[in-house]
Amino acid sequence: MAKKKCPECEECLPAWLAAFGDLMSLLLCFFVLLLSMSSMDAKKVSEAIGSLSGAMSVLEGGTKTEISKQRIQESTPIESQDETSEMVNKVTQAIIDANEMMEKGHGPSISLEEAQEGFVIELPAALLFKAGSATIDNEDALLFLKRVALIIGELPNNMEVSVQGHTDNQQPGQNSPFKDNWELSTARAISVLQELILDGVDPKRISAAGFAQYRPKATNATKSGREKNRRVELHFYGNKSDQKAKMKQTILDKATAQ
Repeated sequence: MAKKKCPECEECLPAWLAAFGDLMSLLLCFFVLLLSMSSMDAKKVSEAIGSLSGAMSVLEGGTKTEISKQRIQESTPIESQDETSEMVNKVTQAIIDANEMMEKGHGPSISLEEAQEGFVIELPAALLFKAGSATIDNEDALLFLKRVALIIGELPNNMEVSVQGHTDNQQPGQNSPFKDNWELSTARAISVLQELILDGVDPKRISAAGFAQYRPKATNATKSGREKNRRVELHFYGNKSDQKAKMKQTILDKATAQ
């Protein structure tokens, strides 16, 4: 019986090429895993995007092709917002630490509130002053103001602070050196202002005002309500002096034209 001839085998992929393909697939999976486990820094990404925008001359109203300091600042507006948010976080942590130190969590506490143009730190008068007095006699409160002064120094230059004093509807009393709540609220605001200036705050960035009992937060009919009304507020806001100057100029022009 004649033996059958073995059919010819089909040509297949070389062994080294198959091993090389497997290696590339494993490397791809490895780098995908690395990317999935990495964290993105939003601030660095915004800076990189700003630099790229400046290099490509795609800024608002930009026709220059070179990168200048001014263009880099305009190309990264998110950076200042990130810095302000970071400062708010620092203020929040400072308030938490101060409330833990003062009165060990009992009684009135410092609070932080958002405002239309910034944020407000509310200091209960009981933590700063004795009844009818405008002298800060609490060492923990003084330490907190020092910490606030350091934070103000790190804020953008266009951020300003307004110190506002408030009282309840009861008069200071016969033993007080102040004849009414106007004098008392203003003196307390000035005391906080002076302490912040002593701690290094630029006097050009801070102001003081007193509102007596005419801007209450709660009712004056109860003891707890009056306690909430006796306070000093630190208002942080952006300076819009240029816009105010233009507005005044426009009003004056209209008045002159009439």
